[in-house]
Amino acid sequence: MSGAVSTPEERADEIIADLRAIARPRLVVISGPSGVGKDTVIDQMRLRFPEMYFAVTATTRPRRPGEIDGIHYYFHSPDEFAQKLAQGEFMESAEVYGNHYGVPRTPIRHAIARGQDVVVKVDPQGAKTFRRLTPGGIFIFIAPPSLEELAHRLRTRKADGDEVLFRRLQTAQRELATVELFDYVVFNESGRPDQAVEQIMAILQSEKHRIHQPEVVV
Repeated sequence: MSGAVSTPEERADEIIADLRAIARPRLVVISGPSGVGKDTVIDQMRLRFPEMYFAVTATTRPRRPGEIDGIHYYFHSPDEFAQKLAQGEFMESAEVYGNHYGVPRTPIRHAIARGQDVVVKVDPQGAKTFRRLTPGGIFIFIAPPSLEELAHRLRTRKADGDEVLFRRLQTAQRELATVELFDYVVFNESGRPDQAVEQIMAILQSEKHRIHQPEVVV
């Protein structure tokens, strides 16, 4: 006996069920110039949306006060970092101001397989690499209110000497010109990182309601 043919009402219910299940886990790449407040914004996202997976970058730079190994960064010695790099464990790696940074691949792959949205923080140079490797990602550029405010944030951070600070500001001007590589821009206004978080989450929710969603392959 041939299979039963769906009625128009049953077919409509099937379409509605498919639409409810349309959302796929997404990869959100957040970038911007040094000192713009990427860590502050992501820290707030981590507190408010613990169901998301926040990729932890490996680095050889010294730990700053308040930073926790495995939460803010994986802090490695240069030899440890070089070994992992040789083993192909990083999706993307770069040397920035004399320190090495790398984004581990395996935890991101596992999170996506679990159905989690993934947030990755990289500098604009790294974002360009991610764009090539994962074109289905959502790329968001965090911008400062002004270059003057960015300089103020870098000075008050007191993590760098005058020479490094000058280089960071020069680099920031070049990095602002890379915004064309991104899908969205979000301004981190002074004292309002919560506003930046709301805008990022609005972008993500909008993307997850798209009819045609790319599959993220890592």
